[in-house]
Amino acid sequence: MEFTKMHGLGNDFIVIYGERALPKNAAELAAKWCDRFFGIGADGVVYILPSGQADYLMRIINSDGSEAEQCGNAIRCVAKYVYDHGFMQREEISIETLGTGLRKVLIQSEDGKVATVTVDMGEPVLEGLQIPTTINSPIVLNVPIEADGAFFQFSAVSMGNPHCVIYVDDAVKFDLNTWGPKFEAHPLFPKKVNVEFATVLDRHTVDMRVWERGAGPTLACGSGACATLVSSVLNGRMDREAEVRLKGGSLFIQWSEQDNRVYMTGPAAFVYTGNVAV
Repeated sequence: MEFTKMHGLGNDFIVIYGERALPKNAAELAAKWCDRFFGIGADGVVYILPSGQADYLMRIINSDGSEAEQCGNAIRCVAKYVYDHGFMQREEISIETLGTGLRKVLIQSEDGKVATVTVDMGEPVLEGLQIPTTINSPIVLNVPIEADGAFFQFSAVSMGNPHCVIYVDDAVKFDLNTWGPKFEAHPLFPKKVNVEFATVLDRHTVDMRVWERGAGPTLACGSGACATLVSSVLNGRMDREAEVRLKGGSLFIQWSEQDNRVYMTGPAAFVYTGNVAV
């Protein structure tokens, strides 16, 4: 099978184009291909498939074989793939995801190639049970959470997939590998959760590091950047437009007051193409 290795700020994917549907053994293939020592190496496998309601359907299989409902970095990679290959001539396209349905994507091009992509990530879901958490509340802000005898506070947001935002003194130096898995599988999150550790620097800038559900530590997370901004606005820490600084680079996020939708802007890049045994 032919594949293309791509990334959005270091959040890397094995992109498959041309299949009519998700392979029956997609979970097994993802676990094998994403292994960074015995496979290609990636955070997940992205399939660009036909859609009945959008230009394309995106399916994402994490490195552990689980399926993600949504992924902002992957959407930007899909947009660059189809535009740069000449499959789409328009600079406004639509991509269907399992978690959020149809997503509108606006391409900013230079010399006929995608430079940056703006994705309509939809309206944030704030109701506790819908995120989902086990907390029956219209909003989940600054809720105590305990792991291994240590206490933190979290705010929860869904951007089509669940996020837990925890504010720390220094997100850049925070021990992600110790605490990320403890919160991902915490009983408060019945479908597990993506965990963002954030440090607000000013009203328009925040450092964030992420432990992704089903993938572990990644260099960037688009939906996590959106959830971090939404949480920070609700907590009175930030304004509605901000730079979210991730390990792999920055994303620019806007939570619109006009339509309540969150917009994410950032780059995507090709790495190489190849063939892999199925």
